[in-house]
Amino acid sequence: MPKYIIYFNQQWVGDHSAEWFSERGPLSRAVVAEMEEAGVVVFAGGLEEEIELAFGADDSGLVTGPITTTGEFLGGLTIINVATDEEAKMWGAKVGQACGWPQEIRRFKGN
Repeated sequence: MPKYIIYFNQQWVGDHSAEWFSERGPLSRAVVAEMEEAGVVVFAGGLEEEIELAFGADDSGLVTGPITTTGEFLGGLTIINVATDEEAKMWGAKVGQACGWPQEIRRFKGN
């Protein structure tokens, strides 16, 4: 079965109150639990929000860090294993609704 990634860039999240964010956690965990029950989730998780704590590797294999960026960077991801694009879109929509911000859904090549 094909694998898909559902992800968001940290900059898509927007400014919200602490209360708003605290309400998103249970909703997001419920969707992940639903995916686990359906047997489609491979991995789900958020990433460290401080980009300065990330490391990079250049084309020569040199690892550097911390890195800084002025562009967008990944905030969290979910990898699912489903049979069709339609199923991937359905799960991506559920993740987006639970999180309260947009998600991008992409199929891995070769799957």
